[in-house]
Amino acid sequence: MSVTAPDPQRVREASIEQLHRLRLPLPPPDFPLVWEPGDQVELRPGGEIEARAACLNVVLARAHGMPPELAVQWLAEARLIDRLTPPEWQFVADGVGDERSFALHVEALFALSWLLGIAMDLDPLLRCAADGLMERLPNLVQGESFDAWRRRTLAAPRSAVAAAQQLDLYYCLDRSILEAERAGLPLPGQADSNTTGQRRWALEWAVVFAGPYHGAAPGWEQVDLST
Repeated sequence: MSVTAPDPQRVREASIEQLHRLRLPLPPPDFPLVWEPGDQVELRPGGEIEARAACLNVVLARAHGMPPELAVQWLAEARLIDRLTPPEWQFVADGVGDERSFALHVEALFALSWLLGIAMDLDPLLRCAADGLMERLPNLVQGESFDAWRRRTLAAPRSAVAAAQQLDLYYCLDRSILEAERAGLPLPGQADSNTTGQRRWALEWAVVFAGPYHGAAPGWEQVDLST
């Protein structure tokens, strides 16, 4: 359900305060806001986020050695083949693509799990604990089906307001950590630009704004992380 987005300036002030605490470079004063006052915000439907998480889970499994036949079979039984992007399908079915790049999606999957309420905290100081995350996702080794996973987890998606606040933080973090890496500055924790970029990717995809300056919600491969 769409609601009025929180005051973007106050949310930005909270994000900047977090950067202060982490001793990261601050964005310039004209760094754009993610949304404008009066915009509406909503999360994509929970089922759509669950489907995206399940697809990324299979992509990660393929990056770690799951046979393509089993991966395709699981997706077919879950009726999720058409939810993969073309690059994901080429990688899952035929092994085409950079395995290391697809493996980085663990952090995007972590952010999706946070949105679904099955991961508790997107701490910017820590990388995703992959073993703990996998326990909350479909158990592909044991053949757990998509429907069985949904019944087991009983996802409780975050509010759109909380998700928007997290998106603004990661929008700022993504820029600040990239700047710190370029300048050779020490990072405050385990997370690096791959971590923040992947989490931001998931949040940018899942949090949908409506207002004079927003177009249609982007597809997964159309998310723009260039700013």
